[in-house]
Amino acid sequence: MSESEELHKGLEGVLVAESSLSFIDGDVGQLIYRGYAIEDLAAHASFEEVVYLLWHGELPTREELDAFTTEMAAERAVSDDVLQTAKLLADADEEPMAALRTLVSSFSASDPEADADDYDLEAAARKGRRITAKLPTALAAFDRYRQGAEPLEPREDLSHAANFLYMLTGTEPDDVAAETFDQALTLHADHGLNASTFTSMVIASTMADVYSAVVGGIGALSGPLHGGANQDVMELFLEIDAAGEDPVEFVKRARDEREDWRVPGMGHRVYSVKDPRAKILAGKSQELAEASGTEKWYEMATAIENYFAEDVGLTSKGIAPNVDFYSGTVYYQLGIPIDMYTPIFAMSRVGGWIGHILEYQEDNRLIRPRARYVGEKGLEFPELDER
Repeated sequence: MSESEELHKGLEGVLVAESSLSFIDGDVGQLIYRGYAIEDLAAHASFEEVVYLLWHGELPTREELDAFTTEMAAERAVSDDVLQTAKLLADADEEPMAALRTLVSSFSASDPEADADDYDLEAAARKGRRITAKLPTALAAFDRYRQGAEPLEPREDLSHAANFLYMLTGTEPDDVAAETFDQALTLHADHGLNASTFTSMVIASTMADVYSAVVGGIGALSGPLHGGANQDVMELFLEIDAAGEDPVEFVKRARDEREDWRVPGMGHRVYSVKDPRAKILAGKSQELAEASGTEKWYEMATAIENYFAEDVGLTSKGIAPNVDFYSGTVYYQLGIPIDMYTPIFAMSRVGGWIGHILEYQEDNRLIRPRARYVGEKGLEFPELDER
């Protein structure tokens, strides 16, 4: 790279691939998967339909969906070795995202196609299906172990979303909970070339196997600048509740005391307006609140959102709720442990990761950017005793 070439920190504004999976218009708050508006998919499609759409490029027919759902459900069970690993990690008090990284890596040991040719895209797709199906089972088993309970076998008669909630809590969810969680999975399934998706693509571009690429995606998602905001949001709300303070007054005081203090879940690298996924989850948060009679979390979120929009005026500067601002309240009302929010993000986003991996490998080129060298040149090598 010559010194005159423009530097793009964080690859911002750099096009590295063409994709037909998802499109984002951050100025108007639009997100589409394969041409379909996220609002329509969240309202009318199951998560299984969305995954099929991302992987195959079109919505399935009823027969195709039935076959795909059956195939996915049949792959849910994990080996005894995976369960033993989950127990060891739980006993060691491992962080959930770190545990998930290890568990997904261990799936390959029992994959009948683990040694398939790296250029066999059909085998890669089948591996991706197994990862997507097994990830919730391993994640639920890990959480059950750390709660002092035995893991539950997956049920093939439940949807992807309902089965996870059943394995996690031991109780089959009602229709409202299952539908809400299914929508949350759909909303998180893909979002352009975010950090974790790009990481997966970089790994896949070397023709490494799907397991390596997905584990890399999990590692990228675990970073606090990418996947942890919904956990941070709920922890903030719990702090406000414990303080017994008005949420707006709490935020005002925190902003006055620390100039760099930020409300988690507010603002997004891509959106300059309210995230369309946040709009949908705000509605689901309200529905859950009204059904349970506990509306304080939804009311707290809307009070803070309105303060930013009306009193502070930051919404006009692009500081508006993103998907994490309301997903935390949704997961909390579903009884999901707070430190499981980011692993659940991975449970959904794996559909997008695999879709992008398969798409990129159809016309693969090793991703190999360059850096501008700013170090010294021409130094004379000193002898060891002279350093």
